[in-house]
Amino acid sequence: MIDFSITDEQELMLENLREFVARECPEEKIKKWYNQRYIDEDVRKAYLDAGFGYMFVPEEYGGVSSDAVTLALVVTELIKSAKATMPFMSYGLAMFDMSEFASPELMAVAMKYYEETGEQAYSLALSEPCAGSDNQGMTTTAHWNGDGTVTLNGTKTMVSLAETAPFMLVIAKDEDPARENKNMSMWIIDPKQEGVTLAPLHKIGQQITNFSEVYLDNVVIPETALLGERGKGFLQLMKNFELERIMLASHSLGLAKAALEEAAAYAGQRMAFGKTLGSFQLIQQKLTDMEIAVQTMESLLLKTAWEFDQGMSVRLDSALAKRYISMQSTWVCSEALQIMGGIGYTTESCVGRLWIDARGSQFGGGTDEIMVHIAGRQIIKKYARN
Repeated sequence: MIDFSITDEQELMLENLREFVARECPEEKIKKWYNQRYIDEDVRKAYLDAGFGYMFVPEEYGGVSSDAVTLALVVTELIKSAKATMPFMSYGLAMFDMSEFASPELMAVAMKYYEETGEQAYSLALSEPCAGSDNQGMTTTAHWNGDGTVTLNGTKTMVSLAETAPFMLVIAKDEDPARENKNMSMWIIDPKQEGVTLAPLHKIGQQITNFSEVYLDNVVIPETALLGERGKGFLQLMKNFELERIMLASHSLGLAKAALEEAAAYAGQRMAFGKTLGSFQLIQQKLTDMEIAVQTMESLLLKTAWEFDQGMSVRLDSALAKRYISMQSTWVCSEALQIMGGIGYTTESCVGRLWIDARGSQFGGGTDEIMVHIAGRQIIKKYARN
C-alpha cells in the first residue's frame, strides 16, 4: 500500500516555502521578472539560503539529500504559490547532473558560482533546429585536433539560461554528423569565448527562463573540457531524464492547482444575474471536472515519484505523467480562463499567464507525442505474451 501522507518534515518545508514566496515573490516582482527574462540575484540567493536550492545537490558539495516525492511536493507548491513558472525548480537538479560527470575541480568552481549568485551554473545545449526530439538527427560535431584541443561546430536551439549561466554544456557527435553515428560526447564551454554567438529567442510564455539559439563556429576547447566518457554523452544525459520528467510534471500540476484555486475563488465572489457565478450548475460542473483532473494528476505524479524512490523502473510511468499532466494542466488553465471570462484574458489576472505557461510545458522536456513514443514501446513490453 502506497502511503502519500506528508511527513512533519515535509509539511514544515512546504510551509517555509509558502512563506518564502509570499515574502520574496509578490506579483509585481513576478511581472518584472517575466519582462526582464531573469530573477533578481538577491531573490535567487535568498532561495538558496533558505535551503531549497540545495535539494539533490550531493552532500559532499554542501547539498541536502532528497527524494523524488519531496521534490514533487516542493516544485508543485512553489509554482502554485507563485502562480508562475519559477526556474528555481531546475537549479539543484542541474547541479546534481553536473556532479555525476564533472571533475571535482570543475564541480567546485560551479558550486562556488552557484552559492555566490544563486544562478544555475550551466545551460544545456542539446536541441537543434532540424532535430528537436530526434536526437539522432543532431549535426553539431566535435573534432579532435590531435594537439590536446577539440573544435566544436554546429547550431543549438531552445537553450535555457544561456544568457545568464556562466557555463554551457554542449552535446555533440564525435567527428561525423551522419545519422548513423551514435557516438556523442558532452562538453563544458564558456559561452563568452570566441566562436560562440547567442541569439535570444522570445517565448510567449515562461519568459523568466531565458531561451537562446547558440551558434558554434570553430569553437576551440581543451580535451579536458570533456564531461564523463567520450562517446557516451547522450547516454549519460538520459540517466536522469525520468527524474526530470517528474519535476516537469510537478511544474504543470502547480500551474493547474493555481488556476483552479483562482477560478474557484472568483466563482464564489463574482455576481451575475443576482447570484454568485459559482451557484450556476454549468460553472459547478467545470469546477468539478477540473478538481477531478487535478486530483488524478496528483495521484499519478506521486505514484511515479514513489516508484522512483523505491528503485523501480519509471520509464513508462514518467512518460505517462509528463504527457497526461502537461495536457491536463493546459485544459484546467483554459477552463479557469473561461470561468473568469474577460478579466482572465487581461494581464491584471494571473490566469492568462498560467494558461500560456502550461501550454509551453507540452513542448519542454519532450513533447506530448514523444511521450507516446516512449510510453507506447513500454506498454507493448508490459503486456507481451510469452
